[in-house]
Amino acid sequence: MTRSDIIDAIAQVLTGPMQHRHMEAFSPTARLNQDLYLDSVLILQIFLNLELEHGLMVDDAVISRKDVVTVADLADLFLPEDDAAQAEAEPAAEPMAEFEGGVHDEEYYDIKVHCFVSCLCDGLKRRRIDHRPFYFGIWDAPFGISPRHELLYHDATVSHEPFRLWFERLYRAPVTPWYDHSRSKDENIATFLDLLEKRRETEGVMVMLDLFHLPERENKFNQNPFPHYLMPEMTEDPDVWFIRDPDYRWEGPIERAKVLNAIAQPSVAGGYHFDRAAFQPAADADVAAYLNTCLIRDRNPLIDALRSILAAHVEGRDGLTLSDLTSGLRELPVLAIRKYAYEHGFAFIWRAAKLANSEFEHWCTEIEALHQELKNIHFAAMKLAQTGDRRLIEDVTRRLDRADRFETSIKTRLGAAFDAWSAGFQDTAAPRLKALG
Repeated sequence: MTRSDIIDAIAQVLTGPMQHRHMEAFSPTARLNQDLYLDSVLILQIFLNLELEHGLMVDDAVISRKDVVTVADLADLFLPEDDAAQAEAEPAAEPMAEFEGGVHDEEYYDIKVHCFVSCLCDGLKRRRIDHRPFYFGIWDAPFGISPRHELLYHDATVSHEPFRLWFERLYRAPVTPWYDHSRSKDENIATFLDLLEKRRETEGVMVMLDLFHLPERENKFNQNPFPHYLMPEMTEDPDVWFIRDPDYRWEGPIERAKVLNAIAQPSVAGGYHFDRAAFQPAADADVAAYLNTCLIRDRNPLIDALRSILAAHVEGRDGLTLSDLTSGLRELPVLAIRKYAYEHGFAFIWRAAKLANSEFEHWCTEIEALHQELKNIHFAAMKLAQTGDRRLIEDVTRRLDRADRFETSIKTRLGAAFDAWSAGFQDTAAPRLKALG
């Protein structure tokens, strides 16, 4: 097939089995995310339907290519290498880690994987305080599973309170909740507006809003709803706010009314404020205590949850069928990306213990492989759900086992390096706080 043929096939998949509602912008140069509103799950669905409906297949590694920006980029993945090389190149997507040198250079890895944590770390970076330790808990941060055996990154059972308490211990400054769940939405918005009006230059006012209701903001997951923390600031124009969104590496103006509408949605409720001027560098003993709490050494909770969800659908529990597995894993990409937080753990320990950069780079590659395998699991599970072919269960199970081995080896090496580094520290700085998971 030619490039034009493949682009036509992509259009057929979107208008046919996927019934995509944003085809008015479709063209070879249309951007998958910003113009066509295709998130990572919908792009996996395109790969799957191209395989099932048109016989177009690619290797596992291709599915996670980060330089796929436009429809033409996607089509080029299915061309022979010589033909693809002649295609006009598009700018590469932003890499996951903003880091040019080795682990012992002055620059830190800057990985964005959790909005609550990223907002606080933005304050740390503005104070030139090492923020990497606060990402330690993210690789196994809590998540939910619905009564319908669906993976949930945001759930009523998931609390940010342990993160808040650990931040106060590590950086010795208060992070104060302002949202009162016993009061009405209007009353809480009034509190928020008062905090925003009185905000000092060094203060951050975090608010949870439904990012789905800010369609002008790039949303790589396109969840509906999509609870998300960011930090608004007033401007000289009373109708426009300046928005800082550290987790998505974005800042800019948005109409005040649109932001307030996203905050007012019933799908979201939460907010905190802090003054970065009070932040202090974390003591090694506190960092050691935090990592010791965060590192769940004997199991991998996300992999365990995926096995449980798969089993529920395979066994038909609670009236489920294999076709329901697609919705069961809909939010996996939001959780899978958190595994990049392991890079912060390795970077901190490798620098503190003066370990070899070459080994650090090896483990970064293994972390990338773990994320890739989680994406492969998602694709294989979607294929199982769409075809109903029970022979594919074995492939999903095999991939789960492979991801489990990847993550266990990562944890084992990180734990060993941590134990050697922290052997001289005693957990005496403060009483032990509640574990994150």
